[in-house]
Amino acid sequence: MAKTITMKKFVFCAMFVIASQAVFSQDLSKFNLYNPTDNAEQKIKDAVKLAKQQNKHVLIQIGGNWCIWCARFHEFISNDKSIDSLVKASYVVYHMNWSKENRNAALLARYAFPQRFGFPVFLILDGNGKLLHTQNSAYLEDGNKSYKKEEVMGFLSDWSPAALDPGQYKDQ
Repeated sequence: MAKTITMKKFVFCAMFVIASQAVFSQDLSKFNLYNPTDNAEQKIKDAVKLAKQQNKHVLIQIGGNWCIWCARFHEFISNDKSIDSLVKASYVVYHMNWSKENRNAALLARYAFPQRFGFPVFLILDGNGKLLHTQNSAYLEDGNKSYKKEEVMGFLSDWSPAALDPGQYKDQ
C-alpha cells in the first residue's frame, strides 16, 4: 500500500513537472516583439520625435524574445483595457532588444546600465529624449507569474506627461 501511494506521488510529481515545462515553453512560442537587427538608437529617436508631436512620453521596454517576464508584461498590459488605454494615451512604446545577437551595450551605457535590474526593465523618456525614470519590473510583479494592476497603473500614471505637468501643482 505504501509503495502504491509513493508511486502515485512520484507519477503525479513527474506529470506536474512535464506539464509545467510545456506551459512555460508555450508562453514564448509566439512572442516576437523584439528585433535584434533594429537600429535601436534610430528607433528611439523616431519614438522621441513622435512623442513630442503627440505630447506623450516614450516607454522603452528592454528585454528579448527569450524573456518570459517580457512576454507576460506585454500580455498583461495588452489584455487589460484600462492599462492599454493609459499606455496608448500617454506613451509611444518601443521594445528594445537585449540578446546574444544584439545587446545594445553602448546605448544602454548611455542610459546608466538599466540592465542591472534584470528584464524587462523600463525607461521613460520625455519628448526631448531626456531620461526621466528607470523602472525595475520586479517591483511590479505579483509573485505569481503576473503583475499587480495597481502597481503597473501607478508606475504608468506617475510618469505620464500629465503627472509631470507643472500646471497640476500650481496650488500646492
